[in-house]
Amino acid sequence: MKTGYKVYDCMTTKPVSVSSDTSLEQCARMMAKNHVGALVIKDDHKSAGLITEQDIVRKAIAKGINPLTKNVRDFMEKKLKTISPNDDIYDALIVMRDSNIRHLPVVDNGKMVGLLTLKDVLKIEPSLFDLLVEKFELREEKRKPIDRIIEREAICQGCGAYVEDVVKVKGSLLCERCAKEQS
Repeated sequence: MKTGYKVYDCMTTKPVSVSSDTSLEQCARMMAKNHVGALVIKDDHKSAGLITEQDIVRKAIAKGINPLTKNVRDFMEKKLKTISPNDDIYDALIVMRDSNIRHLPVVDNGKMVGLLTLKDVLKIEPSLFDLLVEKFELREEKRKPIDRIIEREAICQGCGAYVEDVVKVKGSLLCERCAKEQS
C-alpha cells in the first residue's frame, strides 16, 4: 500500500546530534531539553550511530552502570536500519515495525540526511497505526484492564462513588445501590 507521501515529506532534516565522547547523562539531558527520544551520534561531521532513550535505560541504567562516567560510544547503535528519502512512508513504517524501532535514519548516497520517527509518520498518515498494531503483543495481561472484571474496589460507573465491592451489570461496574436500580 503506497501513501503518496515520501520519507522526505515528514523526516526531521536536522536531528539533534552529539559526539561519541558525550556522557550518557549529557545525552539524557539533551533529549529532555529538545523533547526527542533519540540522538544522532556524529564524529568528524559524519554519522557514527544513534542512541535512544531505550538504549540508555536498558543498556546502562538497568544494568547499574553510572551514566555520569560512561560515554555514548559504548552504548550507541552502530548497525542501523536505514531508508531512502524517496521511499514511501509506508515502506519506512514496515521497516520500523519489522525491526521494532521508532527512529529510522534517512540516508541518501551514503550520507545521513535526516531522521524519521514513528511519530513523524503517524502525524502525516495516522491510518497507518493499524499496521503497527499487528506487531504489538499484550504483555503482562494480569496488569492490564482489558477484559478483566474488577472484583473489589472500584469507582461505580453509575453514580461515580468509590466502593469496595462492585457488580458487573450489562457491561458496567456498579455499586450495590446502582445495581439494584438497574434490576
